[in-house]
Amino acid sequence: MAQQKSENCVVPEGRRKPVRTAGHERPRGGKAVPVKEADQQLPLPFATADNPRAPAREAARIDTVDRSTAKTRAVPKAKVKLQQTGPATMEEVIERLNAALEKVVANKGAPGPDRQSVGDVRKHWPQLGPALASALRDGTYQPGDIRRVWIPKSGGGERGLGIPNVVDRVVQEAVRLVLEPLYEPTFHPSSHGFRPGRSCHTALAEARGYVGEGYHFVVDMDLSKFFDRVHHQRLMARLAQRVSDRPLLVLIGRMLKAKVVMPDGVRVSTEEGVPQGGPLSPLLSNVVLSELDDELARRGLRFVRYADDCNIYVRSERAGKRVMDSVVAFIERRLRLQVNEAKSAVARPETRHFLGFRLRPQEGGPPEVLLSERSEKRLRERVRELTPRAGGRSLEAVIHPINVYLAGWAGFFRICTVGIERVLQTTDAHIRRRLRAIVLRHWKTKRTTARRLIRLGVKPKTAWRRVYEGRKSWWALSHDPAVDRGLRNAYFAERGLTSLLERFRRTWEAIIAPAQLTLALEYERS
Repeated sequence: MAQQKSENCVVPEGRRKPVRTAGHERPRGGKAVPVKEADQQLPLPFATADNPRAPAREAARIDTVDRSTAKTRAVPKAKVKLQQTGPATMEEVIERLNAALEKVVANKGAPGPDRQSVGDVRKHWPQLGPALASALRDGTYQPGDIRRVWIPKSGGGERGLGIPNVVDRVVQEAVRLVLEPLYEPTFHPSSHGFRPGRSCHTALAEARGYVGEGYHFVVDMDLSKFFDRVHHQRLMARLAQRVSDRPLLVLIGRMLKAKVVMPDGVRVSTEEGVPQGGPLSPLLSNVVLSELDDELARRGLRFVRYADDCNIYVRSERAGKRVMDSVVAFIERRLRLQVNEAKSAVARPETRHFLGFRLRPQEGGPPEVLLSERSEKRLRERVRELTPRAGGRSLEAVIHPINVYLAGWAGFFRICTVGIERVLQTTDAHIRRRLRAIVLRHWKTKRTTARRLIRLGVKPKTAWRRVYEGRKSWWALSHDPAVDRGLRNAYFAERGLTSLLERFRRTWEAIIAPAQLTLALEYERS
């Protein structure tokens, strides 16, 4: 790992060892918290996959620049319960182990490398809890390995997730519960990712406000493999500025250094990066990128950041290029991160993908919120996956998962404006056509198809002629006028299919024409 010169590193006084630890070389440059590699992971009080026969055993500033003269957007305040009044300590972490267990159990999740499920840990928690607390207090706790899982990314490629053991997730969650009240008030208001009371919708609302104010160019910056390239030494230095409890810092350092088990079984050492998949990694990512937020705020720039997606809004393309060059230099030299030049650009907001949306300025009105091309493509692909013509399922069995997916999809994209009406109408028509192809396949023969169409109201002569005319596949026949007339929209609505366009129209009507205000007036009856 590359060494770095000291950059305002704060090391707690009185914590340095007077004698160098045997076999441990003092790190050069920035003062990092050492990690004891000799400590072993806490043994679980039940059999594991690796050993199945073993028996059980001060607040800081948020903005450094006076932006009172600048026009800023109102963003929601973080809704976090500040239960902690003192400094973050290991004892605070131990006190929150039970609360952390409940959150991990509620979140469920897959087992880690030890293959112990959430239910197994919950069942043995009366014995495991005190042993875990004792190991944390004594400093003998050692995190286990992290299981690497590859999942497809919506934009192509794969994203690596790290799944810790359930016990390690409980400890990470406890650490998060202690650190979050300490750091949350210090994060910039324009940071929306992985924060209480904020979401993609709040980020887009702020971005929409900037575009509406005339900032019609966006500096779209994409950090290349951010979670895999977080500089451990810089992260620990940032944490040491607010956390003075050395055992807690050592614990976090051990979590960062946990080895990763690849899908082929190879164990890989971790020299940089934050495992994406644990409860603590989102908070640590915000701690790292809060330095970028402070720098952008110091320059007076208008920006919106959600995790590692950062958009900076400017008035001209020339200003955008100047900002791009200077911010890229800060990220690569100061934060030791890399910017993906292929995915970063200075462009109009209507051409860029931001959290699944794109913004199009409107003359004399607020900007339109539209679907990005990537979101439209993903919608079509998912509809195709949910409507296979093979499989032997009934029509109702095919419609149900479609409705479930469309309900969740509409819930996330409900903030889109009427500009997506054409896309929704096309999607509804595409879904019905695929369902018609499934029905035709169920009918199997042309003879049965013609008879069923006649029963559904198609003229006999038209039905026989259209079905037997030429050699048509089920997909080609699904868009024939006779089939469209027989299998009308109402045919699928009667069987439970909901229209995506109708969902959004009800949402838009509720926004445009809200319910009339009712005044509670008291009167005397005569």
